Amino acid sequence: MSKWLLVDGFNLAYRCYHALPELTRADGFPTGALHGWVKSLWKLIDLEQPAATLVFFDLGESEDRVALLADYKAQRQPMPDALRQQIDPIKALTRAMGLAGIERQGVESDDLLAAEAVRLAQAGHDVTIMSSDKDFAQIVGDKIRIMLPPPSANPKLGWRLLDAAGVQEKFGVPPAQIADYLALVGDTSDNIPGIDGVGPKTAAKWLAEFGSLEGVIAHAAELKPDRFREPVARDAERLRINLRLTTLNLTLEPVAAEWRTPQPEELFRLLDGYEMRSTAAEARKRYPLPGVPQQSELF
Repeated sequence: MSKWLLVDGFNLAYRCYHALPELTRADGFPTGALHGWVKSLWKLIDLEQPAATLVFFDLGESEDRVALLADYKAQRQPMPDALRQQIDPIKALTRAMGLAGIERQGVESDDLLAAEAVRLAQAGHDVTIMSSDKDFAQIVGDKIRIMLPPPSANPKLGWRLLDAAGVQEKFGVPPAQIADYLALVGDTSDNIPGIDGVGPKTAAKWLAEFGSLEGVIAHAAELKPDRFREPVARDAERLRINLRLTTLNLTLEPVAAEWRTPQPEELFRLLDGYEMRSTAAEARKRYPLPGVPQQSELF
């Protein structure tokens, strides 16, 4: 079986946008995220040496989750205009690099990615997910790992692989309890409110004792500290909705990947057009044209 790399597209795009200075083309068009995007994908491919790479993007809101919670992700600020201008170029560069881009209207890319990751793992493939989104921790297992990007506060840590033991160490619960854990503590990034005052240690302790969110609700009268007994019992239905929000949808139909081969001339044209000189120089080494002496092996 082979190794697959699945990339959380907007997660990486935002990271590239915030990690690099505000680079621009001579006419003022922003290019910082473009530089980071191409070099990050090369770095990931060099690290993982995958047989195939899929990049997942969002197209609008998750219709199912908004139906459950009208304020789902409502607190998020609009995408910065400088990044918004770079999304179509990012997708064009991805295609020219020979990587498949996946997106589906009304379906959250996290669900698309997770369903495909589990499907590939069940078929015997090894899967690496590139994302800092904690939701993916719930599907980590023998065949699925997460590649965490370097933290902005300590970039020297570099890219790190998170396996099942790493999930347990990081969150205090195993992958199978991550969705329950998030339902209890809430998820501010998605505007999902947990039980006020319940933090990671308390949630992990309850799940270790009672096994699941339903177990916690069933034993609400026994919870410690005592002050949480009434809120958990009172908000049981809201917590169940939280669990539906935090659980990745693994029942989606398989993605229709548009397989491509690298298009070096198009990639060079794009990079030259965005005045990405150092990146273009590296691209010419990585994607040698027929009849041109090779300076390095492709990946």
